Amino acid sequence: MFSYYLKRHREKTRLSPLFTEIFLEEAKKYNLKKFVDVKARKIDLKIISDYKAEDIDVLIGAKIVGDKPIKMSGFDLQKIFDFWVRNNLTPFYPEDRSVKRVEESIYKFFEKDWEKIADKWEEIVQMVLSNKNEIHFKNVLNRAKIKYQAEAEKKERELLPVENWNIPESLTFGEDATKEDVKKSITQPFYKVGEWKTEAAFIEFLEKFENIDWWFKNGDRDATFFAVPYKNGEQKPFYVDFIVKFKDGRIGLFDPHGTFLSDFEPKSDGLRNYIQSENKKGKNLFGGIVANTDERNCNGRWVYFTEHSEKFKKGEFKNWIDLKL
Repeated sequence: MFSYYLKRHREKTRLSPLFTEIFLEEAKKYNLKKFVDVKARKIDLKIISDYKAEDIDVLIGAKIVGDKPIKMSGFDLQKIFDFWVRNNLTPFYPEDRSVKRVEESIYKFFEKDWEKIADKWEEIVQMVLSNKNEIHFKNVLNRAKIKYQAEAEKKERELLPVENWNIPESLTFGEDATKEDVKKSITQPFYKVGEWKTEAAFIEFLEKFENIDWWFKNGDRDATFFAVPYKNGEQKPFYVDFIVKFKDGRIGLFDPHGTFLSDFEPKSDGLRNYIQSENKKGKNLFGGIVANTDERNCNGRWVYFTEHSEKFKKGEFKNWIDLKL
Protein backbone atom coordinates (compact mmCIF):
# COMPACT_ATOMS: atom_id res chain seq x y z
CA MET A 1 0.00 0.00 0.00
CA PHE A 2 0.96 3.62 -0.45
CA SER A 3 1.78 5.41 2.79
CA TYR A 4 2.84 8.99 3.45
CA TYR A 5 5.15 10.76 5.86
CA LEU A 6 6.44 14.25 6.54
CA LYS A 7 9.80 14.96 4.99
CA ARG A 8 12.28 16.11 7.60
CA HIS A 9 14.16 19.20 6.49
CA ARG A 10 17.62 19.82 7.82
CA GLU A 11 17.29 23.32 6.37
CA LYS A 12 15.58 24.29 9.64
CA THR A 13 18.89 24.04 11.48
CA ARG A 14 21.50 24.23 8.73
CA LEU A 15 21.96 26.07 5.45
CA SER A 16 21.47 24.34 2.11
CA PRO A 17 22.65 25.58 -1.33
CA LEU A 18 19.37 27.53 -1.52
CA PHE A 19 20.87 30.01 0.96
CA THR A 20 23.46 31.22 -1.55
CA GLU A 21 20.74 31.98 -4.07
CA ILE A 22 18.72 33.88 -1.47
CA PHE A 23 21.79 35.78 -0.23
CA LEU A 24 22.58 37.02 -3.76
CA GLU A 25 18.94 38.06 -4.25
CA GLU A 26 18.93 40.00 -0.98
CA ALA A 27 22.28 41.61 -1.80
CA LYS A 28 20.76 42.90 -5.03
CA LYS A 29 17.61 44.20 -3.27
CA TYR A 30 19.73 45.88 -0.61
CA ASN A 31 21.95 47.36 -3.35
CA LEU A 32 24.97 46.05 -1.47
CA LYS A 33 27.36 46.85 -4.32
CA LYS A 34 26.59 50.54 -3.92
CA PHE A 35 27.45 50.52 -0.20
CA VAL A 36 30.66 48.49 -0.36
CA ASP A 37 33.86 50.55 -0.10
CA VAL A 38 36.39 48.49 -2.06
CA LYS A 39 39.29 50.43 -0.51
CA ALA A 40 38.27 49.77 3.08
CA ARG A 41 40.59 47.37 4.88
CA LYS A 42 40.55 48.50 8.53
CA ILE A 43 38.92 45.65 10.49
CA ASP A 44 36.56 46.57 13.32
CA LEU A 45 38.49 46.38 16.60
CA LYS A 46 35.44 44.91 18.33
CA ILE A 47 35.60 41.86 16.06
CA ILE A 48 39.24 41.36 17.02
CA SER A 49 38.44 41.85 20.72
CA ASP A 50 35.58 39.34 20.63
CA TYR A 51 37.69 36.86 18.75
CA LYS A 52 40.62 37.20 21.19
CA ALA A 53 38.25 36.13 23.94
CA GLU A 54 37.81 32.91 22.00
CA ASP A 55 41.40 32.30 20.92
CA ILE A 56 43.93 34.92 21.98
CA ASP A 57 47.01 33.01 20.82
CA VAL A 58 46.07 33.07 17.15
CA LEU A 59 46.60 36.84 16.92
CA ILE A 60 50.17 36.92 18.26
CA GLY A 61 52.17 39.06 15.87
CA ALA A 62 49.19 40.89 14.38
CA LYS A 63 49.68 44.61 13.98
CA ILE A 64 46.89 47.17 14.19
CA VAL A 65 48.15 50.66 13.41
CA GLY A 66 45.73 53.53 12.86
CA ASP A 67 43.85 53.15 9.58
CA LYS A 68 46.35 50.74 8.08
CA PRO A 69 45.32 47.16 7.24
CA ILE A 70 45.76 44.48 9.87
CA LYS A 71 48.75 42.33 8.97
CA MET A 72 48.30 38.68 9.79
CA SER A 73 48.65 35.30 8.15
CA GLY A 74 45.96 33.91 5.91
CA PHE A 75 45.27 31.23 8.52
CA ASP A 76 44.55 33.85 11.20
CA LEU A 77 42.36 35.86 8.85
CA GLN A 78 40.34 32.77 7.96
CA LYS A 79 39.81 32.00 11.64
CA ILE A 80 38.51 35.53 12.26
CA PHE A 81 36.19 35.28 9.27
CA ASP A 82 34.85 31.94 10.56
CA PHE A 83 34.31 33.51 13.97
CA TRP A 84 32.40 36.46 12.50
CA VAL A 85 30.09 34.17 10.51
CA ARG A 86 29.40 31.93 13.54
CA ASN A 87 28.56 34.99 15.58
CA ASN A 88 25.97 36.00 13.00
CA LEU A 89 24.37 32.63 12.21
CA THR A 90 21.62 32.58 14.85
CA PRO A 91 19.04 30.94 14.76
CA PHE A 92 20.91 28.39 12.65
CA TYR A 93 23.34 25.98 14.23
CA PRO A 94 26.93 27.25 13.62
CA GLU A 95 28.24 24.00 12.19
CA ASP A 96 31.15 24.08 9.74
CA ARG A 97 28.99 23.40 6.67
CA SER A 98 26.68 26.33 7.42
CA VAL A 99 29.65 28.62 8.13
CA LYS A 100 31.21 27.69 4.79
CA ARG A 101 27.85 28.22 3.07
CA VAL A 102 27.74 31.85 4.24
CA GLU A 103 31.36 32.44 3.25
CA GLU A 104 30.73 30.87 -0.15
CA SER A 105 27.72 33.18 -0.62
CA ILE A 106 29.87 36.22 0.09
CA TYR A 107 32.58 35.04 -2.30
CA LYS A 108 29.91 34.49 -4.97
CA PHE A 109 28.77 38.07 -4.48
CA PHE A 110 32.27 39.36 -5.23
CA GLU A 111 32.70 36.88 -8.07
CA LYS A 112 29.59 38.30 -9.70
CA ASP A 113 30.27 42.00 -9.24
CA TRP A 114 34.05 42.40 -8.79
CA GLU A 115 35.85 40.12 -11.19
CA LYS A 116 39.26 41.73 -10.56
CA ILE A 117 39.37 40.68 -6.92
CA ALA A 118 37.09 37.61 -7.08
CA ASP A 119 40.04 35.24 -6.56
CA LYS A 120 41.75 37.32 -3.85
CA TRP A 121 39.99 35.93 -0.81
CA GLU A 122 42.18 37.68 1.77
CA GLU A 123 41.29 41.07 0.32
CA ILE A 124 37.64 40.09 0.24
CA VAL A 125 37.63 39.08 3.91
CA GLN A 126 39.33 42.33 4.92
CA MET A 127 36.78 44.30 2.91
CA VAL A 128 33.85 42.41 4.45
CA LEU A 129 35.08 42.83 8.04
CA SER A 130 36.22 46.43 7.61
CA ASN A 131 34.67 49.16 9.74
CA LYS A 132 32.83 50.66 6.77
CA ASN A 133 31.51 47.47 5.16
CA GLU A 134 30.83 45.01 7.96
CA ILE A 135 27.41 46.45 8.93
CA HIS A 136 26.13 46.17 5.34
CA PHE A 137 27.17 42.52 4.98
CA LYS A 138 25.58 41.80 8.35
CA ASN A 139 22.35 43.46 7.20
CA VAL A 140 22.20 41.40 4.02
CA LEU A 141 23.04 38.22 5.95
CA ASN A 142 20.20 38.87 8.39
CA ARG A 143 17.73 39.55 5.57
CA ALA A 144 18.82 36.34 3.82
CA LYS A 145 18.41 34.30 7.02
CA ILE A 146 14.85 35.55 7.53
CA LYS A 147 13.83 34.70 3.97
CA TYR A 148 15.62 31.35 4.07
CA GLN A 149 13.91 30.42 7.32
CA ALA A 150 10.51 31.25 5.79
CA GLU A 151 11.29 29.03 2.80
CA ALA A 152 12.40 26.18 5.09
CA GLU A 153 9.16 26.40 7.06
CA LYS A 154 7.15 26.19 3.83
CA LYS A 155 8.93 22.95 2.98
CA GLU A 156 8.48 21.50 6.45
CA ARG A 157 4.97 20.19 5.73
CA GLU A 158 5.92 18.40 2.53
CA LEU A 159 4.45 14.90 2.38
CA LEU A 160 6.39 12.15 0.66
CA PRO A 161 4.94 8.81 -0.49
CA VAL A 162 6.16 5.35 0.49
CA GLU A 163 5.16 3.26 -2.51
CA ASN A 164 5.30 -0.22 -0.99
CA TRP A 165 4.76 0.28 2.72
CA ASN A 166 4.63 -2.91 4.77
CA ILE A 167 4.33 -3.89 8.42
CA PRO A 168 7.67 -3.12 10.14
CA GLU A 169 9.71 -6.26 10.83
CA SER A 170 10.58 -5.17 14.36
CA LEU A 171 9.51 -2.49 16.83
CA THR A 172 11.08 -1.11 19.97
CA PHE A 173 9.16 -0.15 23.10
CA GLY A 174 9.92 1.86 26.21
CA GLU A 175 9.59 0.86 29.84
CA ASP A 176 5.96 2.05 29.90
CA ALA A 177 4.86 -0.71 27.48
CA THR A 178 2.97 -3.69 28.87
CA LYS A 179 2.71 -7.14 27.29
CA GLU A 180 -0.80 -8.23 26.27
CA ASP A 181 -2.05 -11.74 25.51
CA VAL A 182 -3.76 -11.40 22.11
CA LYS A 183 -3.84 -13.95 19.29
CA LYS A 184 -4.48 -12.05 16.08
CA SER A 185 -1.91 -9.26 16.36
CA ILE A 186 0.62 -9.65 13.54
CA THR A 187 3.33 -8.42 15.91
CA GLN A 188 4.08 -10.98 18.59
CA PRO A 189 4.44 -10.53 21.45
CA PHE A 190 2.06 -7.58 21.47
CA TYR A 191 2.85 -4.61 23.71
CA LYS A 192 0.32 -1.99 24.74
CA VAL A 193 1.52 1.60 25.08
CA GLY A 194 -0.89 3.90 26.89
CA GLU A 195 -3.96 3.00 24.84
CA TRP A 196 -7.28 4.71 25.25
CA LYS A 197 -10.22 2.73 26.54
CA THR A 198 -11.85 2.69 23.08
CA GLU A 199 -8.70 1.17 21.51
CA ALA A 200 -8.53 -1.58 24.12
CA ALA A 201 -12.23 -2.34 23.60
CA PHE A 202 -11.76 -2.36 19.83
CA ILE A 203 -8.92 -4.89 20.11
CA GLU A 204 -11.20 -7.11 22.19
CA PHE A 205 -13.83 -6.76 19.44
CA LEU A 206 -11.36 -7.73 16.66
CA GLU A 207 -10.14 -10.78 18.55
CA LYS A 208 -13.61 -12.39 18.30
CA PHE A 209 -13.71 -12.83 14.51
CA GLU A 210 -12.47 -15.95 12.75
CA ASN A 211 -12.44 -14.27 9.32
CA ILE A 212 -9.63 -11.93 10.42
CA ASP A 213 -6.12 -13.08 9.46
CA TRP A 214 -4.38 -10.45 11.55
CA TRP A 215 -4.56 -6.90 12.78
CA PHE A 216 -1.77 -4.35 13.31
CA LYS A 217 -1.81 -1.59 15.92
CA ASN A 218 -0.22 1.29 14.03
CA GLY A 219 2.20 3.85 15.46
CA ASP A 220 2.43 7.55 14.72
CA ARG A 221 5.89 8.53 13.52
CA ASP A 222 7.81 9.06 10.28
CA ALA A 223 7.88 6.47 7.47
CA THR A 224 7.98 3.48 9.86
CA PHE A 225 4.21 3.51 10.29
CA PHE A 226 1.28 3.78 7.90
CA ALA A 227 -0.38 7.13 7.20
CA VAL A 228 -2.80 8.64 4.71
CA PRO A 229 -2.67 12.31 3.66
CA TYR A 230 -5.23 14.79 4.88
CA LYS A 231 -5.50 18.56 4.86
CA ASN A 232 -6.25 20.66 7.91
CA GLY A 233 -4.93 24.05 6.91
CA GLU A 234 -1.84 22.26 5.58
CA GLN A 235 -0.96 18.77 4.41
CA LYS A 236 -0.50 16.29 7.27
CA PRO A 237 -0.15 12.52 7.73
CA PHE A 238 -3.06 10.70 9.40
CA TYR A 239 -1.70 7.62 11.19
CA VAL A 240 -4.76 5.33 11.16
CA ASP A 241 -4.79 3.26 14.36
CA PHE A 242 -5.60 -0.21 12.99
CA ILE A 243 -4.84 -2.10 9.80
CA VAL A 244 -6.85 -5.34 9.57
CA LYS A 245 -6.23 -8.14 7.05
CA PHE A 246 -9.26 -10.34 6.30
CA LYS A 247 -9.16 -13.89 4.97
CA ASP A 248 -11.15 -12.85 1.88
CA GLY A 249 -8.35 -10.43 0.88
CA ARG A 250 -9.87 -7.18 2.11
CA ILE A 251 -7.84 -4.67 4.11
CA GLY A 252 -9.64 -2.63 6.73
CA LEU A 253 -8.38 0.78 7.87
CA PHE A 254 -10.00 1.71 11.17
CA ASP A 255 -9.47 4.55 13.60
CA PRO A 256 -11.59 4.09 16.77
CA HIS A 257 -11.67 7.64 18.07
CA GLY A 258 -15.43 8.19 18.10
CA THR A 259 -17.44 11.27 17.21
CA PHE A 260 -15.55 13.64 19.50
CA LEU A 261 -12.26 13.57 17.60
CA SER A 262 -11.25 17.25 17.41
CA ASP A 263 -10.23 17.09 13.73
CA PHE A 264 -12.79 14.48 12.71
CA GLU A 265 -13.88 16.11 9.43
CA PRO A 266 -10.48 16.55 7.70
CA LYS A 267 -9.19 13.16 8.88
CA SER A 268 -12.38 11.36 7.86
CA ASP A 269 -12.32 12.96 4.40
CA GLY A 270 -8.61 12.21 4.02
CA LEU A 271 -9.12 8.51 4.83
CA ARG A 272 -12.22 8.34 2.61
CA ASN A 273 -10.36 9.90 -0.34
CA TYR A 274 -7.40 7.57 0.16
CA ILE A 275 -9.58 4.44 0.17
CA GLN A 276 -11.45 5.53 -2.95
CA SER A 277 -8.23 6.42 -4.77
CA GLU A 278 -6.49 3.13 -3.92
CA ASN A 279 -9.55 1.03 -4.83
CA LYS A 280 -9.53 2.60 -8.29
CA LYS A 281 -6.02 1.15 -8.66
CA GLY A 282 -7.29 -2.35 -7.87
CA LYS A 283 -6.90 -2.45 -4.10
CA ASN A 284 -9.60 -3.91 -1.86
CA LEU A 285 -9.80 -1.45 1.02
CA PHE A 286 -12.61 -0.30 3.28
CA GLY A 287 -12.91 1.45 6.61
CA GLY A 288 -13.19 4.84 8.25
CA ILE A 289 -13.25 6.46 11.64
CA VAL A 290 -14.87 4.05 14.11
CA ALA A 291 -17.10 4.71 17.11
CA ASN A 292 -19.04 2.72 19.65
CA THR A 293 -22.64 3.81 20.04
CA ASP A 294 -22.02 3.70 23.80
CA GLU A 295 -19.11 6.12 23.69
CA ARG A 296 -18.67 6.12 27.46
CA ASN A 297 -18.50 2.38 28.20
CA CYS A 298 -18.05 0.84 24.70
CA ASN A 299 -20.93 -1.58 25.35
CA GLY A 300 -22.91 -0.58 22.25
CA ARG A 301 -22.52 -1.32 18.53
CA TRP A 302 -19.29 -0.67 16.63
CA VAL A 303 -19.98 1.57 13.63
CA TYR A 304 -17.83 3.40 11.10
CA PHE A 305 -18.26 6.54 9.01
CA THR A 306 -17.80 6.54 5.22
CA GLU A 307 -19.77 9.60 4.11
CA HIS A 308 -18.37 13.02 3.24
CA SER A 309 -17.78 15.04 6.41
CA GLU A 310 -20.60 17.45 5.55
CA LYS A 311 -22.99 14.69 6.67
CA PHE A 312 -21.26 14.24 10.03
CA LYS A 313 -22.92 15.41 13.24
CA LYS A 314 -21.13 15.07 16.55
CA GLY A 315 -22.76 12.57 18.91
CA GLU A 316 -25.10 11.18 16.22
CA PHE A 317 -24.90 7.87 14.32
CA LYS A 318 -27.55 8.44 11.64
CA ASN A 319 -25.08 8.21 8.73
CA TRP A 320 -22.82 5.50 10.20
CA ILE A 321 -22.50 1.85 9.05
CA ASP A 322 -22.54 -1.14 11.40
CA LEU A 323 -19.11 -2.74 11.49
CA LYS A 324 -20.07 -6.31 10.62
CA LEU A 325 -16.84 -8.27 10.27
